[in-house]
Amino acid sequence: MTSVSTVPAMSSVLSVPVPAATRPTVAAPDVEMAVLDTVVGFTDRLDRERRSGRTVGVVLTMGALHRGHASLIERAAAECDVVAVTVFVNPTQFVESADLDNYPRTLVDDLSVAEAAGAKVVFAPTVVEMYPGWPAPPATSVSVHGLSERWEGVSRPGHFDGMATVVVKLLTMAGRCRAYFGEKDFQQLAIVRRTVRDLSLPVEVVGCTTVREADGLALSSRNVRLDRQERDAATVLSAALRAGADALSAGSDRSAVESTMADTVAKEPLVILDYAALVDAVDLEPADDVTDGRTLRLIIAASVGPVRLIDNIDPRRPA
Repeated sequence: MTSVSTVPAMSSVLSVPVPAATRPTVAAPDVEMAVLDTVVGFTDRLDRERRSGRTVGVVLTMGALHRGHASLIERAAAECDVVAVTVFVNPTQFVESADLDNYPRTLVDDLSVAEAAGAKVVFAPTVVEMYPGWPAPPATSVSVHGLSERWEGVSRPGHFDGMATVVVKLLTMAGRCRAYFGEKDFQQLAIVRRTVRDLSLPVEVVGCTTVREADGLALSSRNVRLDRQERDAATVLSAALRAGADALSAGSDRSAVESTMADTVAKEPLVILDYAALVDAVDLEPADDVTDGRTLRLIIAASVGPVRLIDNIDPRRPA
């Protein structure tokens, strides 16, 4: 159940040249990528695109864009007439202030990545633009009960409330659209889907396959904080997921699958396991029933040096 709880300008635009779209069925969109920093400017721009008959795709990010983000933008550009990318480091979803302070902020590079991948609009608001009373926390928040309370919700209390709240704000600003999210943050994706359904937002949520390095490490903005040894050690997360998938394929039950993943991580001394679990892919509850008709997910989280990393796979279709 999703709950919304409440306790009692003009837009500046930076235009960057990009190739014009060539879809023949609607009027051509503007030929420049607009970088907006106000809510009214962002909302008005996407409303104008829809009034012109164009479909809108949205990719929500916290910046530090990498190939994984680019793949989301590229897919959105292939399926929609206009793609908008949001770049906003949301302070309400960080549990530790140090984590917020250390989060990479690379807007100039992000604009280049977004443009090259096919974005036509970038929305990069300030914290005060998103939360007008800041630094006072917003009085209204979105909480998705059940899905938010396990796994990352245990280790990062309040994180998903902050995430769900900013997602609802951004999708409300964007209006009717397709919203593209990576499967790497699988619990986040499940929560977004439930939020959109519960609140009847006019949004189609599209989950996209995790992009990985050649050695299996899932791309993450946090990877830049790993030193060389930590970076190499981090590949044990994907190795543990593959081992778990192999165990499930061989007929192991949930307990044995999870033990296999934990044992794999234990061989890497630089990695401290938080959880490794076999869950139902919809409600994220532990999956004791592993019959063929049930959709499953292997999920894992661990600390590698100062960085917390997460990963997951479909055990019946391991990457």
